[in-house]
Amino acid sequence: MPRDALKTLFYPFEAELLAMPGQGMRALFIGAEPGFRKPQGFDARLSLVQGFRPHVLALAAAGHDVAARAEDDGFDITLVLAGRHRGLNELRVAEAIERVAPGGLIVVAGGKEDGISSLRKRLGGLLEIDDHLPKYHGTALWFHRTAQAEAAAATLRADNPEMLVEGRFRTAPGMFSFERIDAGSRLLVDNLPVDIKGKVADFCAGWGYVAAEVVSRAKELKALDLFEADFEALEAARSNVAATSVQPGFHWQDLAKEPVERRYDVVVMNPPFHQDRDADPEIGHRMIKAAAAALKPGGRLFMVANRHLPYMPVLAQAFFSVEEIAVDNAFRVYSAKR
Repeated sequence: MPRDALKTLFYPFEAELLAMPGQGMRALFIGAEPGFRKPQGFDARLSLVQGFRPHVLALAAAGHDVAARAEDDGFDITLVLAGRHRGLNELRVAEAIERVAPGGLIVVAGGKEDGISSLRKRLGGLLEIDDHLPKYHGTALWFHRTAQAEAAAATLRADNPEMLVEGRFRTAPGMFSFERIDAGSRLLVDNLPVDIKGKVADFCAGWGYVAAEVVSRAKELKALDLFEADFEALEAARSNVAATSVQPGFHWQDLAKEPVERRYDVVVMNPPFHQDRDADPEIGHRMIKAAAAALKPGGRLFMVANRHLPYMPVLAQAFFSVEEIAVDNAFRVYSAKR
């Protein structure tokens, strides 16, 4: 179901507080999500930016022009849909300011759960907001690109730099566990066997921690492929996972909908269990089935998951044998054989 914040974002145009952008104008929508509806008369050519692969597939299927990164600037209008990551919201606003033409309009919207109130306060301390409008359990605000706004963009970028986790892994705000190594991933790595070899895939690879540890431990790799739905995390993984005897492959892919063509001896996996803000164990179920389909006969899956999630029945149905090889107060690590 589309988020109410999508309606909030376009409401100032519907309410005639902002002029409808007509034909010949160009608009950029940063953080676009499926299900939005342009108001009647919003005729500007709309370019969408979205790095989450499931959203990209849905937007493209609806006929929209969508890319993982913005490829142009000088837009008449930029739109920003806020999400749950404070740092990512601020970086998106900075990009919106940078991508719009001087004097151009920036419109930002989000729901209460997105922290839109704190974002509005933050921006209000850096630049002059023209106006705001609460609607659909959220708030839209808007301002124009001025010298003050350009200075604000520089401040927002400086306050949300790339990080170097444990002096080794490059990450950035908005990525899963960007400030530290995820405890579940660490438990998985600590319980991987020493004899990993052959063709290996890391499903839901994030910024590459598990794959990097596989490279450092596996002495007889024939192939290593990383699959990840978050474009920016996968780009970070390119610098975090070193090439050894094999050149790693990096695949921006929705494993629930886009089949894996190659077959592997080993799959390692720390699957997500949230779709946006809602817990959804079905995501993990789909990842388990995708892993089973990608393994050769006799191939092995090593997977970590929150200990309360009901994955054992799904694993037992998809694999010949399953065992729990580690558990702590938060996570379980499973080993399953195809």
